[in-house]
Amino acid sequence: MERNHVTISGEGPRTLVFAHGFGCDQRAWRHVSPDFERDSRVVLFDYVGCGRSDIGAYDPARYQTLDGYARDLAEVLDALGDGPVSLVAHSVSGMIGLRAALLRPGRIQRMVMIGSSARYLNDPPGYSGGFEPADVAALLDLMERNLAGWAGMLAPLVMLNDDRPELTDELIDSFCAGDPAVIRAFAEAVFYSDSRALLPAHAVPTLIVQCRDDIIAPPVVTRYLHHHLAGSEFAEAEATGHFPHLSHPTATIALLRSYLDRDD
Repeated sequence: MERNHVTISGEGPRTLVFAHGFGCDQRAWRHVSPDFERDSRVVLFDYVGCGRSDIGAYDPARYQTLDGYARDLAEVLDALGDGPVSLVAHSVSGMIGLRAALLRPGRIQRMVMIGSSARYLNDPPGYSGGFEPADVAALLDLMERNLAGWAGMLAPLVMLNDDRPELTDELIDSFCAGDPAVIRAFAEAVFYSDSRALLPAHAVPTLIVQCRDDIIAPPVVTRYLHHHLAGSEFAEAEATGHFPHLSHPTATIALLRSYLDRDD
């Protein structure tokens, strides 16, 4: 609980865990999670190296791949006590959550994946992830040489919503808030991850959310997830960019409510 700076608020019969994406922390959910506190126990946390997590717990070997972050999430679920939870996962947390669900079968009863991708790299001829290996290598190199420059380049492209520059500024600050070496290592684990082989084993009912003009998770990758996750549902959010919970919180809440509050 201390390692991942777990915070719990609200009360109700449902436990709802919000998992942030790369380069952010639990504060990214501040416009969305309070709406659920009236009828749910809301759980927020920070991955190690993000937000107010215990940076002393960082182990380069453990966090070399997404498996280390999934183990952390599984241990957070253990610390919450018995009973099923629902997981709302942004970006890479979709695949981290998938791994945690496999580590703790039956614990996660329902998932929402917002802007998630099973594989970011193109793998021709049969798979398009949106990024060429050379592009990712250049991105990681820029992060290592000039983190602020990388953040200033990427943030406007993934946030969009140019009419609200404060959102881009917030994302830049978030990208640059942690230890540069840890942030880069996390980015490498994210962009070189490949979760495609795990998809057939995922048995958790899942809603896959696609936003307009999302360059991190374009429709080709979210449709791939929908096709390969048995029993999954697909929804297009009334939002633009990769961070709908920051840019379009009202629409995001409505979409989450329509799925999570449903009896089926």
